Amino acid sequence: MSLLQDLNAGKLHDFHGGIHPPERKAPANLAPISHAGLPEELILQVRQHIGQPAKIRVQVGERVLRGQPLTEPLNPMMIPVHAPTSGTVVAIEDRPLCHPSGLDGLCIVLKPDGEDQWRPRYPVADFRLLSADVLLERVHEAGIAGLGGAGFPAHVKLTPRKKKIETLIINGVECEPYISADDRLMREHPAEILLGVEILRHIVQPQTTILAVEDNKPEALAALRAANRDENLLIVAVPTKYPSGGEKQLIEILTGLQVPRNGLPADIGIVVQNVGTAYAVKQAVIDDEPLTRRVVTLAGEAFAEPGNAWVHIGTPVRYLLKRYGLNPEPGQRIIMGGPMMGFTLHSAAAPIIKGSNCVLAPKQTELAPPAEEMACIRCSNCADACPASLLPQQLYWYARSQDHDKLNSHHLFDCIECGACAYVCPSSIPLVQYYRVAKADIRHAQREAELAERAKQRFEARQQRLAREKEERQGPGRPKPPPKRKARMAEQAKAG
Repeated sequence: MSLLQDLNAGKLHDFHGGIHPPERKAPANLAPISHAGLPEELILQVRQHIGQPAKIRVQVGERVLRGQPLTEPLNPMMIPVHAPTSGTVVAIEDRPLCHPSGLDGLCIVLKPDGEDQWRPRYPVADFRLLSADVLLERVHEAGIAGLGGAGFPAHVKLTPRKKKIETLIINGVECEPYISADDRLMREHPAEILLGVEILRHIVQPQTTILAVEDNKPEALAALRAANRDENLLIVAVPTKYPSGGEKQLIEILTGLQVPRNGLPADIGIVVQNVGTAYAVKQAVIDDEPLTRRVVTLAGEAFAEPGNAWVHIGTPVRYLLKRYGLNPEPGQRIIMGGPMMGFTLHSAAAPIIKGSNCVLAPKQTELAPPAEEMACIRCSNCADACPASLLPQQLYWYARSQDHDKLNSHHLFDCIECGACAYVCPSSIPLVQYYRVAKADIRHAQREAELAERAKQRFEARQQRLAREKEERQGPGRPKPPPKRKARMAEQAKAG
């Protein structure tokens, strides 16, 4: 049977491990998406994706229009940042970043003028008249990075490779507790999402297209199925299990195939895009609207008004906390993302970026702070829960001893940092934190080794060049030195 026949017959597969944490989607998923409004200033990180930061093309004091690019990409792994509204650039300086490190980084600070004046726009009436290359360029120019959280440049994923893409998967699973941004987007904008999927299909030309939604989102499934007029698009409900929304896990559920170790989905002819990314592609191609806002879940019992909101990229988190009625308790944590894969913000001055899908403000009775770490009892619960079929306990020991060779041989970089291992650990060991530090150490060591190797190559090349020049000077065709210089050289030789 073909993949399409299997899915039509309801045949799905499963992945190793996984857990079933409390979903806690309500009450945030009950109300329609609101509009967060404009803060007094927007803080736009120059780098908001996996890749290099683009070149800044504006100056302090310059007035910009909504949708105007503030940075210029010089290669495919650079993604431009655009003005979410019209206003004046008041600073280009280091500000707190939306990042687990809590470090400051380069940001463009924009003061809105309240006019929300657009740059000239050029909508497209029929995208089918455009080639894939033109559409890919439009996606790149719109600054679209994957909105599922990873932040990988969307146009790079969609670019043709050696192996033809046979299956396009649209990910609407959204399996992490609390987060319901994609759920509300699918309920309220199914037609726009499906139009975005059409554009993606026109670019990729797959044989099979699947839109997957977890079966705990019946309203979203119903809205998409009611809006779907394409017989070649299959909308599939997948069982609720964390982390079924992980790219590799979702591929295995739907197709039974596993992405090769150290490989990419494209290696087996598959590309995966998030439903929010599909919506952003529609906005970029059809309406010529770059990615300047997104839906963000505001969840947790500390919020007086939990829900989902359209938020301008660059909005400071502190503005959202005030806007949606945060009632903080002593030691209140603010988590960017969900409780499994998110991180605690060091500063509420950090901005919303393209990959920000949730601001979580839980009370301690709702989500207790991490318990004190105890000794590993070798229970193997972590290995049973790991969706990547790794040995988390072994990785933990090797991370503690900084044994990089063993970490690599045990495939540390296959870890998707889903947090399932830490969730089931009876000793409250923050396993993912150990893995993140170990990955950073290995990357740093690799960079140092690469720099040292380049320095060695430069030194050896210089030595060879000097040796060649010396041979040329001493060769048979070498011109005789002037008499004075010859006498001086003879005196130096005697003295030496």
